[in-house]
Amino acid sequence: MSSHLMKIGEGVRARRIRSESITLDADPRAALAQSGDEDTTIAANSAPPLPVVLSFDVEEHHRIEAAAGLQVDPGLQRIYGERMNRTTAWILEQFAARKIRATFFIVGQIALTHPWLVKSICNDGHEVASHGWDHRRIHVMSPESFKADIRTSKDALEQVCGTAVVGYRAPTFSVVRQTAWALDILAEVGMAYDSSIYPVHHDRYGIPGAPRCPFLAQGLEREILELPPATLRIGGLNVPIGGGGYFRVLPFPLMKLALSLSRSDPRYGATVLYFHPWEFDPDQPQLPLKALSRFRTYVGIRRTRGRFARLLTGYSFMRAIDLARQLDENRERLTRFRP
Repeated sequence: MSSHLMKIGEGVRARRIRSESITLDADPRAALAQSGDEDTTIAANSAPPLPVVLSFDVEEHHRIEAAAGLQVDPGLQRIYGERMNRTTAWILEQFAARKIRATFFIVGQIALTHPWLVKSICNDGHEVASHGWDHRRIHVMSPESFKADIRTSKDALEQVCGTAVVGYRAPTFSVVRQTAWALDILAEVGMAYDSSIYPVHHDRYGIPGAPRCPFLAQGLEREILELPPATLRIGGLNVPIGGGGYFRVLPFPLMKLALSLSRSDPRYGATVLYFHPWEFDPDQPQLPLKALSRFRTYVGIRRTRGRFARLLTGYSFMRAIDLARQLDENRERLTRFRP
C-alpha cells in the first residue's frame, strides 16, 4: 500500500464517525438489519409492484476502464468532475420528483473532493455504497492493498454520511475467478453484500457459470451475499441487459422482458440495474479512445435520458441495501456458489 493511501486512511479513521441509526463497527449482518427504514419499496406513479434496484457507479468520466493508461490533462479532469456533479444532481432531481430511492456506489476519493455531492445523495434517502478508493480493478492489487483500498474508501464515505457503508461493487465488475480471493476480504472488512459478479461472457469481466439471481458467493473461509446485475437467458446464453452500454444499445423491450421474467421468479427479489452519471451527459468532451472502446463508451448516449424516463414509470423501486435485508431474512434458502 502506498504511503499516501496509508496517511489518508489513518486520517479518515482518526476522525470520529457519528451515527444515530447504525453502529459502524457492528457485524455486517447486524448493520444490515439496522439499515434502511420502514418502507423497503418506493412506488413510481402508483405502478404495479415490480421491484427494481437502480444503482449508479459514481466516478469522473476519465476514470473509466477504457481510459486506463491515458494521460488526461488536469484541467479536463476538473471539467469531468464538474460535469459529474451536475449530472448526478439531475439524476437526484428525477428521483426526488418521483419519490424513488436508489443505491450509489461511489469512488472513495470523491468523498474528499466532492463531499457535498456524497452528502446530498445520502440526505435524499439513497444508499451510499463503495466503488473502491480510486477505481482501480482488483486485478492490479494484492490482497493486502485491496483490503487497504476497501477500508479507506469505506471510512471516507462513512465520515461524510455518518452511516455504515455495507455494500460494494468492484470497478469494471472485476470480481472474477482470478480475483475471487476478494470475497473473503469483503466479508472480513464488514461488507454485507457485493454486486460485482456479472454472470456473462465478456473480455474484461464476468463469471458465466455464476447464478443469475441473488446468491451467497463463497470464498475460502467466508461468504457474502451477491446481487448480480440483470441478464436475460436466450439460446443457452446469458445476455447482459443490466445497464451501462447494454441499456444504450439493446432494444428497450429486452429490458422490459427481463424485468417481467424476474418478477415471476421469487428467487430474484428484485432486478439489479446499473448506470453511470457520465452516460447521461451527451455533450461532455469525449476521450481519445480506440475505435472499439469509443463505440462501447459513447454509442447511444444521446438516447439515455429518454430511455431512463421510460424506465422510471411502470415499476416500483428499492435500494440494494433493502433487497439485501429482505434476502437475509431467508439466507439459508439462497444458492451457494464458489467462483
